[in-house]
Amino acid sequence: MTDLQKRIIEELKVKPVIDPKEEIRKSVDFLKAYLKKYPFIKGFVLGISGGQDSTLTGKLAQMAINEIREETGKQDYQFTAVRLPYGTQFDEEDCQVALNFIQPDDVVTVNIKEAVDASEKALKDAGVEISDFEKGNQKARERMKIQYSIAAMRNAVVLGTDHAAEAVTGFFTKYGDGGADLVPIYRLNKRQGKMLLKELGCPERLYKKVPTADLEENRPQLPDEVALGVTYEEIDDYLEGKTVSEEARKTIEGWFLKTEHKRHLPITIFDDFWK
Repeated sequence: MTDLQKRIIEELKVKPVIDPKEEIRKSVDFLKAYLKKYPFIKGFVLGISGGQDSTLTGKLAQMAINEIREETGKQDYQFTAVRLPYGTQFDEEDCQVALNFIQPDDVVTVNIKEAVDASEKALKDAGVEISDFEKGNQKARERMKIQYSIAAMRNAVVLGTDHAAEAVTGFFTKYGDGGADLVPIYRLNKRQGKMLLKELGCPERLYKKVPTADLEENRPQLPDEVALGVTYEEIDDYLEGKTVSEEARKTIEGWFLKTEHKRHLPITIFDDFWK
């Protein structure tokens, strides 16, 4: 194991072996503790994409809300699941399966297509034509902007789905899906997230499907592993301290170093990034 691998594992808090029941309890208790600490906060908001990470985070959030309502007798706590399609979503059926599994208190659907297209046009009118890749980032940021608006009107906070296998590669949009108030599955890698979903009785199709951010129109449903050039199996092995191929190691560490700014608050003169 390289020194950098040790540093990454320590920084992202990944354990080589987990007990799914224990980790479920840990995440639910974390969410409940936040609500108890800040009684003016009355719930959580999360975008549901139909993929593994939002399904798991959404289920944990609803569990926390159910428990705190029962414990306090206060019914004003609420979890809001948000559907944020750009036009018609390719895997809409999976989204509905996820919602049926989560059983959220409320579902709000906002189609982001008009807003994203208007932003693209406004930039073009100003002489700036954005790439398909950057438009994908705009979709992610528009989704997060909407979640914060909903949260503001419901005295809630926004949950993020960031986990170790995503964090190590910086595979998220800065101030898009990377911007959130609480990240309850931070510390887990991809296979560990699957273990929790299996323990929770999630339909297999949701955690066995090929992971994709699906942000680019020219490359719809592009698998994460193709975009990253490394498999989640290799990333998970790396994060668990196992030996991976030299090619996989270089790819993972390359992503980690290149995307370090994404895992950091806005940089000031007191940080060492610029030195």
